[in-house]
Amino acid sequence: MAKHGTKSIEEVIEEASCYLNEENTAFIRRAYDFAYKAHEGQTRKSGESYIVHPVQVASILVELEMDPATIASGFLHDVIEDTGITFEDLTESFNEEVALLVDGVSKLGKIKYKSKEEQQAENHRKMFIAMAKDIRVILIKLADRLHNVRTLDHLPEHKQRRIANETLEIFAPLAHRLGISTIKWELEDISLRYLNPKQYYRIVNLMKQKRDERVHYIEKVIEEINTQLHDVNITAEISGRPKHIYSIFRKMEYQKKDFNEIYDLLAVRVIVKSIKECYAVLGIIHTCWKPMPGRFKDYIAMPKPNLYQSLHTTVIGPKGDPLEVQIRTQEMHEIAEYGIAAHWAYKEGTTQSENPEDMSKQLAWFREILEWQNETNDAEEFMESLKVDFFSDMVYVFTPNGDVIELPSGSVPLDFAYRIHTEVGNKTIGAKVNGKMEPLDYKLHTGDIIEMVTSKHSYGPSEDWLKITQTSQAKNKIKQFFKKQRREENVERGRELIEKELKNMGLSPKEVLNETNINHALDRLHQNTLEDLFAIVGYQGVTALQAANRLTEKINEKKKPVDLEDTLKEVQQEVETKKKRSTGAGVNVKGIDNLLIRLSKCCNPVPGDEIVGFITKGRGVSVHRSDCPNISSEPTERLIEVEWENEVQHRKNYSVDLEISGFDRSGLLNEILQVVNETNTDIVAVNGKSDKNKMATIHLTILIHNVDHLRKIVDRIKKIRDVFTVQRTVH
Repeated sequence: MAKHGTKSIEEVIEEASCYLNEENTAFIRRAYDFAYKAHEGQTRKSGESYIVHPVQVASILVELEMDPATIASGFLHDVIEDTGITFEDLTESFNEEVALLVDGVSKLGKIKYKSKEEQQAENHRKMFIAMAKDIRVILIKLADRLHNVRTLDHLPEHKQRRIANETLEIFAPLAHRLGISTIKWELEDISLRYLNPKQYYRIVNLMKQKRDERVHYIEKVIEEINTQLHDVNITAEISGRPKHIYSIFRKMEYQKKDFNEIYDLLAVRVIVKSIKECYAVLGIIHTCWKPMPGRFKDYIAMPKPNLYQSLHTTVIGPKGDPLEVQIRTQEMHEIAEYGIAAHWAYKEGTTQSENPEDMSKQLAWFREILEWQNETNDAEEFMESLKVDFFSDMVYVFTPNGDVIELPSGSVPLDFAYRIHTEVGNKTIGAKVNGKMEPLDYKLHTGDIIEMVTSKHSYGPSEDWLKITQTSQAKNKIKQFFKKQRREENVERGRELIEKELKNMGLSPKEVLNETNINHALDRLHQNTLEDLFAIVGYQGVTALQAANRLTEKINEKKKPVDLEDTLKEVQQEVETKKKRSTGAGVNVKGIDNLLIRLSKCCNPVPGDEIVGFITKGRGVSVHRSDCPNISSEPTERLIEVEWENEVQHRKNYSVDLEISGFDRSGLLNEILQVVNETNTDIVAVNGKSDKNKMATIHLTILIHNVDHLRKIVDRIKKIRDVFTVQRTVH
């Protein structure tokens, strides 16, 4: 999906009117008006009106040609979460379909969780469950995430990295599983820019250097293919296929390859009218240029699980360089670009898939999500299961009948057995791989033909199977077996494990296991009785530590925190004893005098930064930037509110460390130093280095008055040609 500027509501409505009738465009216009009123007065971090975001989300959905309910939900997707609008309000003003879609996208913002990680996991869990019920939920969520990452510039660096990392872990793989490559590639490229800017800009620069050469080469190849196809009366649409930055980065990083060793930087896509013509074009390509062994893949005869179809071949091109060619029909191309969204595209007043059987295959893994969430009691465990089973690299194996089964890389025959049927797994006594008996922990490879050996006299799974299976589905089925077969044994075992864990915490089981704590733990772990809780720990559905933590949450909340006032008095007495007063740091502790205050060397706060104080033992108060990573791990009871003195803005100089990265060229360092000198800024230290890929890293220590002074310097440096990033460093 190409990057777009900010679109107005009129532009979005005009694009929608190209495929929606007047009644439907009026419906989505009404959704915009409703959202505009609900978000009135709200702004984003960038300072722009909040309604801009829902409009851009709806715009992305219009590009996918989604149905009116989905586009309306795009406009409304934040009203439940961020305004006073309720589910009932949306049902009354629109319909239940729209209300359910918006509710599915909304986060669980009003529930308090123990940690941000737990809250985020629970948010994702809710989204996945809603998505399994209606796939349009995730299409809205992907559009929402795409616009959010397009506008990350306005957030602090730590939030940029957190959102980019979450995007790479959850949302880009989701887009891939749904076959929406246009969104997948953009999510990945933008995320890489924030997570590893040096590598991102290095690849961008290397691609620019050879761009003209590649364009000329591709033009010659296209001309040759067109000539050959004209001779056999085949009409085709031929184009160069752009290689995405994240894809190049992954190959360089994980395959330990240099930029020049990436084969498919040069690629051509051929789109024809029929499958028959696809194979005819393949024969012509192989006649023109010699194919590289092992580089041909037929995804037409054997589509990927996300329904992707195409022929891929790599040949030795005109100049002796590897050249990748993709051959597909127009329909295959639409599915390759828009995936499941192509099936949901609003055509002739219907959003039904043209091929229900294909849709059923593609959504099968979503239905498994609904089954899993009933078996998994912890949201974080649920998300880890999804990452392993759905977002990891996959292997594709065959049943004896030739059906393709998709499994995570590293899976064993037992994972295959439980994917076929629970009873096949429970009755397994052995496995044949490619006609040969193999152990049950044999690692499966793509192309293996698996035949499970079962016996009706089998006693069922062994506990060791939990250690060798890789998929959450198999592990859950095995745990279910033990749950049913060994209830009493599991209850006793679980009781022992929990009591042992509580004793390790220094607590008496009798003291902890009261009605209040038990009810709290049962509610958090979705169990009905204490016996159920013991049983689930006994068969390893939940760890003893997880259960003990839930049982002791109320106790921990009641523990008396460190008395901040007493701690401050202690620090003041130490300062008096040492006859020290304020160091002239230009910072006050609100309402308290006679404190030794020092600016932390790790993050070098300057006037204008948001700051926080940390009470140290014997050294007064250490002042850090609020976003300093070193302060996030400290106990919150030792943090104290501090503020800059009013007259400090120009009273003294403060040391700041900057890291500047860019493409190493002659004169780059001199230009940076000249720009800094022009701002009348003192340079304390400078050093730099360049790697073999011509990436320069320059460390600069300067003396500045305040944040505004620093911002002017940084803005000047960022305008220098070949400078990629400028950031403050934390030691």
